[in-house]
Amino acid sequence: MNKIESEIYKKRWIILFTLLSATFMATLDGSIVNVALPDMSDKLNVSMAAIEWVVTSFLITIAATILIFGRLGDIKGKIKIFRFGIVLFTLGSLLCGFTNSLPVLVAARVIQAIGASATMATNQGIITQVFPPNERGRALGVLGTFVALGAMAGPPLGGMIVSAISWKYIFLINVPIGIIVFILTIRVFPKTNTILDEKLDIKGSILFTIAIVLLFGAIVQGQSTGYDNPIMISAFVIAFISLITFIVVERKMELPLLQLKIFENSLFSISIVCAFISFIAIGASNIILPFYFQDALKFSPATTGFFMMVSPIVLSVVAPCSGYLSDKIGSEILTLIGLAFTSLGLLLISTLNEKSSVIMFVTYIVIMTVGNGMFQSPNNSLVMSTVPKDKLGIAGSVNSLIRNLGMVIGTSLATLLLYNRMSYKVGYRVIDYVKGRADVFIYGMRCVYISAAAMCVIGVVITALRLYNSKKLKDVEIETSHMKEDTILN
Repeated sequence: MNKIESEIYKKRWIILFTLLSATFMATLDGSIVNVALPDMSDKLNVSMAAIEWVVTSFLITIAATILIFGRLGDIKGKIKIFRFGIVLFTLGSLLCGFTNSLPVLVAARVIQAIGASATMATNQGIITQVFPPNERGRALGVLGTFVALGAMAGPPLGGMIVSAISWKYIFLINVPIGIIVFILTIRVFPKTNTILDEKLDIKGSILFTIAIVLLFGAIVQGQSTGYDNPIMISAFVIAFISLITFIVVERKMELPLLQLKIFENSLFSISIVCAFISFIAIGASNIILPFYFQDALKFSPATTGFFMMVSPIVLSVVAPCSGYLSDKIGSEILTLIGLAFTSLGLLLISTLNEKSSVIMFVTYIVIMTVGNGMFQSPNNSLVMSTVPKDKLGIAGSVNSLIRNLGMVIGTSLATLLLYNRMSYKVGYRVIDYVKGRADVFIYGMRCVYISAAAMCVIGVVITALRLYNSKKLKDVEIETSHMKEDTILN
C-alpha cells in the first residue's frame, strides 16, 4: 500500500459519511415532497394532477441522466462528478425554496434531480474504489441503510415542516447540508487527476434521454389520461424506437455511453435482473400498502405513516448486517435467501383482509423487509465487484437506474392490475376505492401481491442457478489446481 492509498484508507469512514449525507439528502427529498403536495397545490393554486409533476419531473430526470453521469464519472473522475452533483443539487434546492410559480418549481426540481443523479451515479463507484474487498459489502450495506432512513424520515419530517413553517423549507433544509457536504468533499476526498482520453457518446446520450423521458412520462401521465390515448401510444412507440436505435448505435460505437459488453458477464447481468425484479415487487408493495391501511383498515394518515415506517426501520437494521455477512461468507447465498424471504413475505401479505390483526400484517411486512434487506446489500456488492475499476461509474449508474425503473414500473403495474381486478370484481370500470366494498379492494390487492411474489420466485430460481453454476465453476477450478499440483509432483 503506497502513501496515497494509505491516506485514503485512513479517511475511508469519513469519506463514507460524506457520501451517506448526500445520499440521505437526495433520498429524503424524494419522499419528503409527497406529504407537502396538497399544501403546495393550495398555495400555488394548481390542481393535484399538475402538482404531481413536482415529483415525477424529479424521477424522470434522474432516470434519463444517471447513465450519462456514470459514464462521465469514468471519464472525468467519479469524485469530480459527485462534487458537481452536490453543487447542482444544493442550487436546485435553493431555487425550489424561492419560487411561487409551478413551472419555475418544476424547472428547479429538474436542476435538483440532475445533481442528485450525478451523486447517485458515482457513490457506489467511490465506495468500491475506497474500501478494500473485505469491507466493501459492509460499506455498501450502510449506504442501503441511509437510503432507507431517507425514505423513513421524509414523511414525518415533511409533515412537521409543512405544519410548523412552510412547504418551501422542505427544500431549503438541503442548502446548509449541501454546503457542509461540499466542504467535506474538498477536505477529505482523495485528490485524483485521473482523466481518460475519451469522449462522451452524445448520440447515445440523446437517444437514451428521449427513450426514458417519453417512457416515464407516458407511464405516469397514462394513469390519468388513459394508456389508449393517441399521445400516450405515440410516446410509447417513439420511446421503443429510440431504445432500439440506442442499442444498435451502442453496439457500433467504439466508446459507447453504455458498454453492452459488461452484460456479457453473466454474474453482473443476473444480479441486475434480480435487482430489477426485487424493485418492481417492492415498488408494487409500497403503493398498495397505504391504500390498504387507510381504505380497508380505516387507519388515519398519521397511523398509516407510523406503520409505513416499519419497513424502513427493519431495512436500516438488516441491510448493514447482510453487508457485513457478505464480506464474511459471500454474497450469492445471501441474495438467494433474501429473495426467498421476500417472496414468502409478499405471499403472506396477499392473505390479508379487512379483518386481519395488526400483529399479523406487521409480522408479514417484517418478513418481506428482512428478505429485501438480506438481498440488496450483497447484490450491490456482486454488481460492483464484477466490473473493472474503469467501469465502476457505469456499473453503479446502471444499478441506480434499475432501482428507479423498477420502482416506477412496479408502481404503475400494481395500480393497473389493482384497478383491473377491482373492475372485474365489481362489474364496472373503477379507478379509485369503492366505498363500502373493502372486499373489492382486497381482491385486487391479493392479485397484486401474488403477482409480485411470483416475480420474486423467478428471481429465486435465477439466483439459485447462479449459485449452482458458481459452485460448479469453483469445483472445476479446485480440480484443475489439484491436477496441476499432481503434475508438478510427478
